[in-house]
Amino acid sequence: MESTVLPCVAGLRLVDHHCHGVVDGDLGREEFESLLTEADAPAPGTTLFDSLAGLAVRRWCAPLLGLPAHASPGDYLARRAELGAETVNGMFLRAAGLADLCVDTGFAAGRLLSPARMGEVAGARAHEIVRLEQVAEEVAAEGPSAGEFADAVRARLAERAAHAAGVKSIAAYRAGLALPPRRPTGAEVRAAAGRWLSSAGARPRLADMTLHAYLAWCGVDLGLPVQFHVGYGDADVDLHRCDPLLLTGWLRATAAVGTPVVLLHNYPYHRGAAYLAQVFPHVYLDAGLATHNAGHRAAAVIAETLELAPFGKFLFSSDGFGLPELHYLGALWFRRGLDAFLRSGLDAGEWTYDDAARIAHLTGAGNARRVYRLDQG
Repeated sequence: MESTVLPCVAGLRLVDHHCHGVVDGDLGREEFESLLTEADAPAPGTTLFDSLAGLAVRRWCAPLLGLPAHASPGDYLARRAELGAETVNGMFLRAAGLADLCVDTGFAAGRLLSPARMGEVAGARAHEIVRLEQVAEEVAAEGPSAGEFADAVRARLAERAAHAAGVKSIAAYRAGLALPPRRPTGAEVRAAAGRWLSSAGARPRLADMTLHAYLAWCGVDLGLPVQFHVGYGDADVDLHRCDPLLLTGWLRATAAVGTPVVLLHNYPYHRGAAYLAQVFPHVYLDAGLATHNAGHRAAAVIAETLELAPFGKFLFSSDGFGLPELHYLGALWFRRGLDAFLRSGLDAGEWTYDDAARIAHLTGAGNARRVYRLDQG
């Protein structure tokens, strides 16, 4: 971290409250680029390095590998291959300056480092986030009846989440975020389960709004933080169905329970998510995934989010997946963006350095520790 960054930001040991594992093996150029952004492929005649994320890798990651800043993609990937995945993973994860990671294990787990291994490599504590839909699909593959499904899911989820920090919904990817503003009845869940199970086949893929809502309520009932993918994602997502404002009715229905609801990513709906975090006491948010993709423009996204989001509601996440560079860049651009936001207020006399230090602590680590109860064993 550059010396110009405020000490209260540079010295943060961050809690990455939402990320994934990194690939446990060497990568060729095609696979590396496929993990660099959410794009499936570059435009003809270009490369996925032709992006703010690609420029950030060349500017900020190359020096960690002993290369000059702005090294060419070819030189960067050659040096990466020379060092090997184990060394590169350790270099970037440790350089991120993390105290804790909350690792989503719901996608491509077989080729990624486990939470425990991520913690070892990063020199940090690691905690699992259980994906709700994965649990439902595991249960469905075992062939329960429609009447057995709901109780079987609850039992399996309680087992899987017994030592987890939280759960996550990907309803946004499958059905959208317009969850019904009430708990689905037992009859509705049985009917939806019957429809799904009768057509799911050997590899069931959940995409039923009633069942997504049921799973989200299961998470609420567990009392663990319930994460929702919101906004920006890959080509599988219908972005117009991922506006967090679609959750408003459901958030009203769950407010009295008090279980934390954490809105992930949020771009380009980060201002709407900030509004929800302001008006609902149990709602929190981050700007993960957007930060490393936005590169040097991450500061603008963070500042726009903090226009309305209370400082006690904003959390750091990288949403790093596959490449340790993304965990590192998520942390770097969060620090730089937060520093720019805090420095602007200091320069304008809007707050004191002590205020800035408190905001840095809350957003970088304190909020996540409180929401996920990371220091309670």
